[in-house]
Amino acid sequence: MARSPARVLIVEDTPTQAEVARALLRDLGHEIRLAETGAAAVRTALEWAPDAILMDIELPDFSGFEAMRRLKAEGLEAAVIVVTAHGSVNHAVEAMREGAVDFILKPYAKARLSVTLQNALEKRALASELRQVKAQLHRDRFLGFIGASPTMQAVYRTIESVAASRANVFITGESGTGKELAAEAVHRASLRRAKPFIALNCGAIPRDLLESEIFGHVKGAFTGATENRLGAAKLADGGTLFLDEIGEMPLEMQVKLLRFTQTGTFQPVGSSRPEKVDVRIVSATNRDPWAEVEAGRFREDLYYRLYVVPLEMPPLRARGEDVLLIARHFLTLFAKEEGKQFRGFTAEAQAALLAYSWPGNVRQLQNVVRNIVVLHDGLAVERAMLPAMLLRQASTPRMAEAPPAAVPELAAPPAASLEPPPAATPIPIPPAPMAPVPMAPASMPAPSADPWLPPSFEPLAEVERRYILAALDHTGQDVPRAASLLRINPSTIYRKLQAWKAGSKD
Repeated sequence: MARSPARVLIVEDTPTQAEVARALLRDLGHEIRLAETGAAAVRTALEWAPDAILMDIELPDFSGFEAMRRLKAEGLEAAVIVVTAHGSVNHAVEAMREGAVDFILKPYAKARLSVTLQNALEKRALASELRQVKAQLHRDRFLGFIGASPTMQAVYRTIESVAASRANVFITGESGTGKELAAEAVHRASLRRAKPFIALNCGAIPRDLLESEIFGHVKGAFTGATENRLGAAKLADGGTLFLDEIGEMPLEMQVKLLRFTQTGTFQPVGSSRPEKVDVRIVSATNRDPWAEVEAGRFREDLYYRLYVVPLEMPPLRARGEDVLLIARHFLTLFAKEEGKQFRGFTAEAQAALLAYSWPGNVRQLQNVVRNIVVLHDGLAVERAMLPAMLLRQASTPRMAEAPPAAVPELAAPPAASLEPPPAATPIPIPPAPMAPVPMAPASMPAPSADPWLPPSFEPLAEVERRYILAALDHTGQDVPRAASLLRINPSTIYRKLQAWKAGSKD
């Protein structure tokens, strides 16, 4: 490691010895200060923050060991080298116990002092780097995020890695996982941080207004366009344009966005003059983007333009005790807003928070904590204060512990030899609707009289749909309970319901 100038404090009550040390270090280029007493050493060290201290043991007021203890109590991280004429094994052991990095005896040669000091400075630098690395690996706060779990550490590292580049970022994750917060973090960590961050929710804007919202329009371009209006692309010039829920963008608009990503140019609605901007596009969706491509709802060429650096936001259920970190943060925030006295959660309340699957992720947790603060008061949140949905799931046996016969399994269509399900089945599964069967010719086999054998096989997706809807009917539309009965994650049911709803709109 190359030598570099450092601040060195010499603590020595004998002037001639102090001058000897100063003379030996003069050629190394270090900045030197002297202290003749223990009190002066402590005062100078705290004011000047030296990199290294040459500490004499025998001082007029108190020992060098006492000075080291006081500096350690103040949190000073200088490399201390004990220098004394009274060398012994006991002195060396005590010096190391008090935090010294080395021990040398008077008189000493210039080479000995130089090597010892340089080694001490290098060890201090390495220790400082190690602390920084550990801090980076175990951050529980990062650009607005709260979380110390390994999954969030990976998110932080990805954001730091991609921030300095110009590459487009595509964020995926369930609703409520913080996709917009991640987009803002990418912007804040980048060289574009001084320029605008413009967010646009493509699913919240009517289709006929989306082009105007992104690219702007000129006066008279359409009914109601009474003046020129800048779009999000122009407003984000030099900065970052965040397109949330991009999977909701209609195909005709995707064509125009593709051209924009290729050329950086666009034309406001009603204008014939192209404009050029410099923006970085960050996109987000709670769907599987490639599945949307395969389904024909998202252009493959646009996918490759936007899906350059993927960033997946983990669901809250996969983040372990981050649930408690976030809950405490919201509790402190909302208690201050509402003038309440809450300071934390009881052990039973924490266990219930950790046991819940959080299908709505961080957004749901935020709402739950606000609900608790508004409706209750006290020094600690107790288990009884939690919403009923959390307590129901916390009291439900683990899915793996449920008896295997409690829920009919989604298996392949049964063979003719299978018996009907037992009458104790907790979820009544309605049979598939059966159309009237016309009279068959004598050569055709008669339909089976078994109600669990349909006249023709159903698509597996339809069987799955009927099972899920039946489970929801059985539990009074309680998604977590239905998921527990079906031995699937609640987010699967939420995702299926959303997909079915979207399909019915089409």
